[in-house]
Amino acid sequence: MAGRIVVFGATGYTGRLTVEALIERGERPVLAGRDAARLRGLASELGSELETAVADVARPASIAELVGPADVLVATVGPFARFGDAAAEAAIAAGAHYLDSTGEPAFIRRVFERFGSRAAEARIAMVTAFGYDWVPGNLAGALALREARGAATRVDLGYFTTGGGLGGMSGGTRASLAGALLEPSFVWRDGIRTERAAVRVRSFAAAGRRREAISVGSSEHFTLPRLESGLREVNAYLGWFGGASRGMQVFSAANAAVMQVPGVRAGAEALIGRLVRGSTGGPDAAAREGTGSAVVAVAYADGAELASVEVRGVNGYEFTGRILAWGATAAAGGGLRGSGALGPAEAFGLDALEAGCREAGIERV
Repeated sequence: MAGRIVVFGATGYTGRLTVEALIERGERPVLAGRDAARLRGLASELGSELETAVADVARPASIAELVGPADVLVATVGPFARFGDAAAEAAIAAGAHYLDSTGEPAFIRRVFERFGSRAAEARIAMVTAFGYDWVPGNLAGALALREARGAATRVDLGYFTTGGGLGGMSGGTRASLAGALLEPSFVWRDGIRTERAAVRVRSFAAAGRRREAISVGSSEHFTLPRLESGLREVNAYLGWFGGASRGMQVFSAANAAVMQVPGVRAGAEALIGRLVRGSTGGPDAAAREGTGSAVVAVAYADGAELASVEVRGVNGYEFTGRILAWGATAAAGGGLRGSGALGPAEAFGLDALEAGCREAGIERV
């Protein structure tokens, strides 16, 4: 019997996109969040008699009450570094499968290193960062590794937007990015190694031209080495900043030094809290239609390129809502292939993931 799908943070920007995509797939998700009136309003607006439930990260027990065994909890409440633990803990306690929309390196690392073993003991799957950050790179990277036929020792990944930029960041995205600047990042070098974000800049050929990007911690650092035991190096790069990538590298270095001064970090966190709000909405449908995505993966051995894969498609927000809906539907229907903290290809299988990404609007070119 298929489990229920519960979208926690349903009235936020990403949550709403996910709910709409689920309804398009014929699902009837439970809408969960902290504001009962907004939940009822959303259910009414979408023209469906959807179940609603009040839950708040300040009351973790209220989230645990949302789900039971075989259910799927889709968490879209960010920034995840501040608010994400409650939903992850609730899923483990309830025995419910879990997906989230985070792109935050610190929270991704927490899921794999802190929650993964507990999720395996609970026999549930936890699939973090199951959105534009960082599913397309997992897909492109896994395809490149498959083409390399076990010979790859390094893979580089680059994420880029096409068209008119990001189409406007949502409040949640701005808050997550700002918070990530205060946290250490990581890379894979025969294991996870801590390093600051933007320590490296490199260019990729993507969507028909050369594009620069800064290094960033991502789920691929944890997931791709599981698919290819010979991988010794995984590098992920974010190209949202275009020509400002070199400036971001300088800013990151200066920020890392300043954060060592006593009291500065607390002041920076307080400033971000005042200036960068959470779920303030994001680009409308017209703005999303004007932008797209291009993600590249290149596999190497001893510096020689073995395989290159590029995937392209819709705006990142559009993709996130659709792929979360696809993943939640598959998980609720018994389509998961393991337990613990899993990467997208591990969780669903590479062929199924490729088909799901195509449905969600991003495919190989």
